[in-house]
Amino acid sequence: MDAPDHPAPGDPGLFGPASVTWQVHGDPMMWIAGVRALYLRALHPRAVRGVTQNSDFRKDAWGRLLRTASFVGTTTYGTTEAAEHAGARVRKIHSLLSATDPDTGERYGVDEPELLLWVHCAEIDSYLHIARRSGYPLTQAAADRYVGEHRVSARLVGLDPAEAPGDTAELAAYFTKVRPELAAGPEAREVDDFLRRPPAHPLLVPAREALWRRVANLAYASLPPYAHELYGRPGPPPDVVTRRLRLTGTFLRSVPARLRWQLPPKHILRAMSRLGPGSRPAPYKVGR
Repeated sequence: MDAPDHPAPGDPGLFGPASVTWQVHGDPMMWIAGVRALYLRALHPRAVRGVTQNSDFRKDAWGRLLRTASFVGTTTYGTTEAAEHAGARVRKIHSLLSATDPDTGERYGVDEPELLLWVHCAEIDSYLHIARRSGYPLTQAAADRYVGEHRVSARLVGLDPAEAPGDTAELAAYFTKVRPELAAGPEAREVDDFLRRPPAHPLLVPAREALWRRVANLAYASLPPYAHELYGRPGPPPDVVTRRLRLTGTFLRSVPARLRWQLPPKHILRAMSRLGPGSRPAPYKVGR
């Protein structure tokens, strides 16, 4: 478990209420962005093996998703101490894990910089892409700031911050560079199958069909065309996807934030308690 985020009056954490990250990560569309990131991450064969060979993600996929969400929440809204502790824990776990290339027999660590960078960029790209495409008000300057702010996140997982993209142009250039290394191998297919139809208690199957499938389908549809090509499943026309994302964003944002933020582990409410009501995340603060 992450270190308790004990109230530290005045401690803004690693990002702080003035950051773009602070505002964007409070948006409910981040859940769809997280699923998109899973789809994207699975297309790097060496990276996805680090997951499939070190855990039975089918049995603990929900736990993994919630732990990732908790890590993002802690590093965004937690105290500096809590965020650093969360990063140290991730680095330690990664340092103990390795994977094997089934074709060559090569054994490699999951904390190789190129793998950490792929995971980092897949997540940041997904958060930014879903936010902007669903109607979150981000100017180009704010989008660049968001990418640059996450050099902090890169450091936390063990990367040299200077090696992480500093703006959207560098992020796009990274994906162009890494594109030839991507493929939908057996592990990616396994992730795809799981996300399309995750195991569920019989009583929860109707909810899975009604809710989760919509989330997973929308996350998949929002992937870049080359990802659809690799997975072998075409997505809807881009304008249709954008319209669905905007409608979903409008609906989710209509749910009162205070109600949404009551869900455990309540990172945002705890940050507001620590820093005061003025630290409340809000889209209109992005341009300040």
